[in-house]
Amino acid sequence: MDRKVILMNRALEAITGFANNEARGLPCYHVLRSRLCVKQCPLRKEQKEFEPISVESDIIDRDRQLIPVSINIAAVKDIENKVVGYLETIEDLRAIRELDAKMSHAYSFSNIIGRSPQMEKIYQIMPVLAQSDSSVLITGETGTGKDLVAEALHQASNRSKGPFIKVNCGALPENLLESELFGHQKGAFTGATENKPGRFRLAHNGTLFLTEIGDLPLTLQVKLLTFLDDQVIYPLGSTAGFQANVRVVAGTHRNLEQMVSQGRFRSDLLFRLNVVRIHLPPLRTREGDLQLLLDHFLHTLNSRFQKKISGFSKNTMQILFQYPFPGNVRELRNIVEYAANICESRYVEPEHLPTYILENKVILSTVEPIESPVNPGSQRENHSVVSSEKHETWTNMEKQLIMNALLSSGGRRNEAAEKLGWGRSTLWRKMKKYDLN
Repeated sequence: MDRKVILMNRALEAITGFANNEARGLPCYHVLRSRLCVKQCPLRKEQKEFEPISVESDIIDRDRQLIPVSINIAAVKDIENKVVGYLETIEDLRAIRELDAKMSHAYSFSNIIGRSPQMEKIYQIMPVLAQSDSSVLITGETGTGKDLVAEALHQASNRSKGPFIKVNCGALPENLLESELFGHQKGAFTGATENKPGRFRLAHNGTLFLTEIGDLPLTLQVKLLTFLDDQVIYPLGSTAGFQANVRVVAGTHRNLEQMVSQGRFRSDLLFRLNVVRIHLPPLRTREGDLQLLLDHFLHTLNSRFQKKISGFSKNTMQILFQYPFPGNVRELRNIVEYAANICESRYVEPEHLPTYILENKVILSTVEPIESPVNPGSQRENHSVVSSEKHETWTNMEKQLIMNALLSSGGRRNEAAEKLGWGRSTLWRKMKKYDLN
């Protein structure tokens, strides 16, 4: 069979840009010019029993634009049940893709994705905070997206045309970190062969993000506090100050209040940084966000790796919904990237997940809400590995933890919330969710 076009309707004429009389008699791949035509045309091999086919691909129209389409192919048979031709229907998916993009945008702010009540509250306050020059302290567990929030604040502010400079306070030793932050003059110390401006000066008219602020040495905490008060930096070896117009945003996964009580962090610096605080919730408490993030990361990685993975199998989703994600959104993205790299099928199956998840090697003691078990005698039970043999789920374990906390506190919710490390409103919401009122 030569696979030549016999007839095109007006809808296909509009999509391809070819008129019916121009296309008639041409090989179909000269008209559709689809990726499917080049790599795996289903019509190349003669088949006695041709099953209908439906697949998503793309075509290149007459103006050389790439158009996402759904292609459906069915065989046309004569009275003797012999295949004499094929009927192809092409559906333009551009409108659907645009709608998907708008839906995703509705649940995001800048590059931050989520639709849980906790994230919606953050979306509401971020545009207001972006217009302020007040210091911001971003707290949350490792991997919750503190860097993204800091950059989103900068991009939405009047400083967006200025630089966004990030410094990890725990990545350098104290002597190098001081020079990195405040700069130095030539000859200020051995090895200082030239002037160095420092990150504060580089961030002039922009934003400086100090991540892992809890690792900042006490001596540099004093110098940072001085800058926050007068906005002047003094490079090492220089008596001349520089007036730097810089907004400071700090981030940490540590409990700074506890560090203050231990003498490891200055209380006056905490007050100065904590003008506005944004707390990012861990992924395990963000109701409804896991599926949204999985779809977002898979779509992004499909484009990056030129894959056509449609989604996650039911068994895979069950495993992921039970997993507590101690590394939060960063860990989730790494898991999806690993799966996208090795998956060659249409759906991500359990065998495409990292081995440590399948072997249940992530200990729940790494998860903050159960750091301190309610009943010391049941510590081994509360800190056990997620067990597929007992069909335990994170939901069941969380419900049991709440019940234990309420029992041990005699039903006093404030005390139970403190034992679990939650706010009172969080406990009430979860009690309502599990019908424990």
